[in-house]
Amino acid sequence: MGSTNKLRGPNCWTAQVGSFSLQLIWHFIHFIISTCFFVLGLAGAIDSYLISSGLLKKYNDLNLGKLRYLAIVVDSDEARQTSKVIKLLQWLSDIGVKHVCLYDEEGVLKKSKDAILEKLSHIRLFEETDEILPLDQKNLNLELASPSDGKEAVAKAANLLFTKHLELRNTTEDHWENIFTEAQMTEALRALGCSGPEPDLLLVYGPARCHLGFPPWRLRYTEIVHMGSLKSMKYGLLMKAIYKFTLVRQNYGK
Repeated sequence: MGSTNKLRGPNCWTAQVGSFSLQLIWHFIHFIISTCFFVLGLAGAIDSYLISSGLLKKYNDLNLGKLRYLAIVVDSDEARQTSKVIKLLQWLSDIGVKHVCLYDEEGVLKKSKDAILEKLSHIRLFEETDEILPLDQKNLNLELASPSDGKEAVAKAANLLFTKHLELRNTTEDHWENIFTEAQMTEALRALGCSGPEPDLLLVYGPARCHLGFPPWRLRYTEIVHMGSLKSMKYGLLMKAIYKFTLVRQNYGK
């Protein structure tokens, strides 16, 4: 019995030392990561201040001719902060952006349409105008999108194509292959009113670094930038993201 306790003693001590070492390593890694995020956040805040104050002259003259259509993807939880969304749209209007699409996974932004339009009288809805405003117009052309413009739209377009295919087979003797081209799908989406312009730049506000279900057929040549949380959005960083996009050289395939 005594020999068993003697054996357990060293093993217990070794286990405690090992557990303490693992906790120490975990806290050290956590400290390093937290420090890196703090430094990056501080650098971003300083950068944003310098840009917003106009001290960095290169950001004062943005070539918005390359940014014909801008998409903003917002996490649904953060999209409920209507005041933040309104402030973001006001910033974009002040910068000179004319065509914006707002999207979230649960359609929260669509439900906030009246509140947004009430605060920003110079905004016109894309679905009401059905046209792209010229860059010299003062109004901001706004589109509100949700998942109903994504998966449901594809399902409806596929059903429309399949129905036309069956009608064609019933009226002709030739048997066509069940192959649908991208052009046919685009035409079907346009017929349903779900095609929409392709954004040149997509900014993501939220914890996820993805487009959160934004209609993928509209993102063939889109630059995607993660902007962090909507709660901590900064005017200077918004200008910086747009400025960097205007410097990107895009090579389109034939």
